[in-house]
Amino acid sequence: MRVAVALIGTAVAVSAALITPVVAQAAPTTVDSCATPAQQHLMKCFAVRRTGGVAALGTPAGYGPADLHSAYKLPTTGGTGATVAIVDAYDNPRAEADLTTYRAQYGLPACTTANGCFRKVNQNGAASPLPASDAGWAGEISLDLDMVSAVCPSCKILLVEANSAYDSDLFVAEDRAVTLGARYVSNSWGGGEWSGQTTSADPHFNHPGVVITASTGDSGYGASYPATSRYVTAVGGTSLTRAGTTARGWTEKAWGGAGSGCSGFDEKPTWQTVSTGCARRAEADVSAVADPNTGVAVYNGGWAVYGGTSAAAPIVAAVYALAGTPGATDYPAAYPYAHQSSLFDVTTGSNGTCGVGMCTARTGWDGPTGLGTPNGLAAFTKGGTTTPAPNPTPTPTPTAPKCTAAQLVANGGLESGGVSWTASTGVVSAAADGEQPHTGSRYAWLDGYGVTHTDLLSQTVKIPAAPCKTATLSYWIKISSADTGTVAHDKLTVKAGTTILATYSNVNRAGYVQKTVSLATFIGKSVTITFTGVEDGSKPTSFVIDDITLNVS
Repeated sequence: MRVAVALIGTAVAVSAALITPVVAQAAPTTVDSCATPAQQHLMKCFAVRRTGGVAALGTPAGYGPADLHSAYKLPTTGGTGATVAIVDAYDNPRAEADLTTYRAQYGLPACTTANGCFRKVNQNGAASPLPASDAGWAGEISLDLDMVSAVCPSCKILLVEANSAYDSDLFVAEDRAVTLGARYVSNSWGGGEWSGQTTSADPHFNHPGVVITASTGDSGYGASYPATSRYVTAVGGTSLTRAGTTARGWTEKAWGGAGSGCSGFDEKPTWQTVSTGCARRAEADVSAVADPNTGVAVYNGGWAVYGGTSAAAPIVAAVYALAGTPGATDYPAAYPYAHQSSLFDVTTGSNGTCGVGMCTARTGWDGPTGLGTPNGLAAFTKGGTTTPAPNPTPTPTPTAPKCTAAQLVANGGLESGGVSWTASTGVVSAAADGEQPHTGSRYAWLDGYGVTHTDLLSQTVKIPAAPCKTATLSYWIKISSADTGTVAHDKLTVKAGTTILATYSNVNRAGYVQKTVSLATFIGKSVTITFTGVEDGSKPTSFVIDDITLNVS
């Protein structure tokens, strides 16, 4: 048998080590954790690792928890019970072990699977199977986990790993983080905008009552999605330096790599009331340290110094968690705009030559740093303000269209035989054939013969367009096999169109288990749901499917 797979992830890294004697170092250099994608809809993690100029101090180079709390005037307590989710691509096999090392170094309480603080799942919300590992995204994951730990040591951490860096997988992981209960979700990745983002992508970030942060990128001026979604808090970056002669003890300027931009497609949120010079959604909203040359300590198989707006996004998400639970109908990106005086305004530095405001820091809002950086928690709470939805259109009247909840799959229990389904001969079976249905008397039985062949069950459905916001495929699967080994032979693949939703094999043997997956990316489209079983001639494996539903709301 087999089990569904899922992923999520992004980060930036810099090599550093535990050293005792002070030694001369080469000038700092940096390397991106993830390569720049060559195609649309493939996302890049924004972690940056410093590879030179690391001081030999006997402790990890880079800023640690105490430094961040000092620089941003944060309390050392709070966040108990809050869950901060990290969405990244691919798997970091060392995530929990490296997190343990980081927290032990700084005297933070343990955060493990065993004590219920840490949880790692795939994009379908299951502990296994996890995605393939990727060294670049592993650095991103370590950076994200360590920054949440540094800012909010009492927070729980949920790591959702997407199957790949394609936005379709990352969007599934995004929704999964919310359905698993996270009220704070950090995304340290992004890519180019496209004309369909407001309908095909924005719904995955439209979660009222949930803080969603997104890095603006590390390449200076240029719009990056999902930071330009009107539903997220876009987080830019600064260079953070100690300054004992100032009352704050620190100074900041706009980091030259911090992303900023003007969306070509997302409308300006109603709460973005400042002058941006952009008729649509402008990024950033707020910022935090991101310059790898003034970077943070991270443990990723060894100590390193990291930066990039990948560091800033989880820092800000964790600050929101310290500040308290957002209102159930709020879009928390609005909070800082109602409390601008409760931020450290960053007024120097630039990320390019596009002019004062969008590229050059100034008093008030600017592109690289937004409204500024955290100065305590006040700017990240609702306070006495209202936070309207970011949709700039008028509030819908009672006669506005609503999505009618519906179940779209016809004959999902197979009780009418093969009606409404395209199926290989003998796939739609009755209990008298030897297997057992989940309910009723019929089911789909793929493979099970021990002879090389392929079985198919499929149905095409039309998922209604907006205002429907969710589409969830559910089915019950039972897998039995005469092959009790640990090597995958016979296989079942579940697809929506060309998108693989899940894979199973003989090693996934189990009685009936319900599986669910979001099809929100297919809202407004016709899509063919396909179950394909391939038997390779080894010992027989039976894949039994029953009670298939596709619900929209």
